[in-house]
This record gives sequence, C-alpha cells and structure tokens, in this order.
Amino acid sequence: MGCGVEGLIKGAVQGVANLHPYLPGKPVDELARELGLDINSIVKLASNENPLGPSEKVVNALQKQIADLTRYPDGNGFELKAALSARFKLSPDQITLGNGSNDVLDLIARAFLQPGKNAVFSQYAFAVYPISTQAVGAELNVVPAKNYAHDLPAMAAAINEQTQVVFLANPNNPTGTMFGREEFVSFMAKVPDRVLVVLDEAYSEYVDADNYPDGLEYLPEYSNLIVTRTFSKAYGLASLRVGYAACAPEIADLLNRVRQPFNVDSFALSAAVAALSDTEYLAKSRALNDSGKSQLKQGLGDLGLSYIPSFGNFIAVDFGQDAGPINQALLAKGVIVRPVANYGMPNFLRVSIGTNEENQCFLTTLQEILA
Repeated sequence: MGCGVEGLIKGAVQGVANLHPYLPGKPVDELARELGLDINSIVKLASNENPLGPSEKVVNALQKQIADLTRYPDGNGFELKAALSARFKLSPDQITLGNGSNDVLDLIARAFLQPGKNAVFSQYAFAVYPISTQAVGAELNVVPAKNYAHDLPAMAAAINEQTQVVFLANPNNPTGTMFGREEFVSFMAKVPDRVLVVLDEAYSEYVDADNYPDGLEYLPEYSNLIVTRTFSKAYGLASLRVGYAACAPEIADLLNRVRQPFNVDSFALSAAVAALSDTEYLAKSRALNDSGKSQLKQGLGDLGLSYIPSFGNFIAVDFGQDAGPINQALLAKGVIVRPVANYGMPNFLRVSIGTNEENQCFLTTLQEILA
C-alpha cells in the first residue's frame, strides 16, 4: 500500500508537492481551547475582518432566505450580477461570481495557466497567487519588491514569452502598499495584449487616495484586464464567501466554463445584494477603519515601532527582530494577530484594524510585552 501511495504522489500535478498550504488566522475558539482562555476575552486582529458586525439589511436578507433552504441557489447569480451591473456600470456578461475572490483567482489560473507557462507577481504578494499557479503546473515568476511594494517597471520587464498572467494586488496584502494611476497606466502600456493582467482589489473600498486607479474604470480601455473584488472585507461578509471578477465578456465566458455550478450559495447571493445596497454601512466601515488606523499608528509610534504605511484595513508592524516570540506572547494574553514569516517577512506581524476597544487592547498588551 505504501508503494502505491508513493506512486500516486509522484503522479500528482507537477508543483503541487512543493506547495505550502494557505495558513488562515488562528480561530478564536481554537486559542481558547489551547490556552484555557475565556473566549469572550479574546481579541482577534488576524484575518482583516470587518469589526463592525453585519449590516442589518444583510441580516434581514438572510432570515428571508431560510425558507428556501431546500432549493439550489441561482447558478447564474442573476440578481447579484444585476446589482453589480447597476452599481458599477457593467454588463452582466462581464461578471464571474466566486466563492470569495480566492475562488475567482483560482478560476483564472485554471483557465489561463498550464505547464510550461508562468505567472508574474511581486515578492510579498498574496499567498493565493503562487498556490493557484503551482496547482495547475505553471511556473512562478516572482519579482523583487521595492520598499515592500510592487515594482511595476520591474514586473513589466519580467514578462517573457512564457508569461500568461500577471497578478497585481492594489492595495497589497500583507504589506498594505498601493500604486497610483500613472504607475498603472505606464505598466499596462508595456504589457503585451496576449498577457492577462489580474488586478486584485480586495481592499479597494478602504482606499482614500486621489490617485488610486479604480480598475473597473479601465476595463473599456484594456481588453486583457481582469478586476477581482470581494464582499469579505468592507462589506462584512467574510463568513459567506462571495466575490467576483469583471472583465471582457469573452474572458468572462471562459471563466464561467470552468466555474463550478452553484459555487456561490443562496445566502451569500442574497447577502451580497443587500450589502451592496447598504451605502450607510459601507461608509461606517470606512470611517471605523480610518479611525482605527490613526489609533494604531499613533500607538505604534508611541512604542517606537515602525510599520509599512497601509491603504487597507491592516498594518504590517516591523519589530526589527524575529516577531515569532512576540506573537506567542500576544497569543498567551488572548490577542491574535497574523505572523507573516511565510511571506518572507519574519520580523513583521500584520495587525488587522478592529474596533477602538480592540485596537487599544492590542496596544496595551503589546506595551506590557515589550516592557
């Protein structure tokens, strides 16, 4: 039996054996079990979740959906596509729905990457890019970052005859960095039409910068552009897993051919439609994030700690040494943040922006540890 399993493993898609699985933030209940902590005393600032709680409109939509629990969801997501089309001036045939934007990123890799081809992305970029690329047997073309940010000229220069896809995250996770309009337009001018550019805008709703390039506005100009977004962050639907891609109808058609039927469930579809209409909730999410970011920046500065300026709902904090022991000390006191050593950033911890009370708990606990 052992030899048989060994043979099966050797027959797996090339690259899969070398994959490092995605590491999610530690769940609150897991930490409570491990350390015997009161679950209500634990503060989780590890997964870039919205601390505001769900929108009342979303809760009402979910309650109504319970009556149809025995029915399959709308496989085409008609109502959500219609809502997205109306909100962002898109055509429904430009949209591909996913089980979170991760699902859409994986669909792109499955549809456009293959052995012998490569995907270009930046050092310190989102971990799903290499996972999805290697899972289909394609090669990684990783470009060194510049000040922890995308070096777009270097990424354009790295494109070769085997490049099929370029992944750009704006803002980037886990660094929080952003590139502007001029940089983006200059980059796109250097990209061959045959190369697909994936602009991952999971954190776009949090950006407050005049020069931010809203990817959806550039779709009419670039036929090789795909914009991916999610409802997990600013819209507060992380648990339900719903995201989408917008692109040329011909590309969306290919993505929808490899998309699993019913990949977004009825609850997620209804919740996303409700969340999209709740502009007041979105404004509150942004305001809470702006306030919390200022609070963390002030507190980290008071502690003499540096950090990467962030345009998302998190901050990557530089401790100038291996941050592993500090992470463990925070866990022991019931504060969960995100180590990013797996991104090649062992001296950093990524801290999601929570409520004012949660942020203060983190800062106070950190001060005790550092003292």
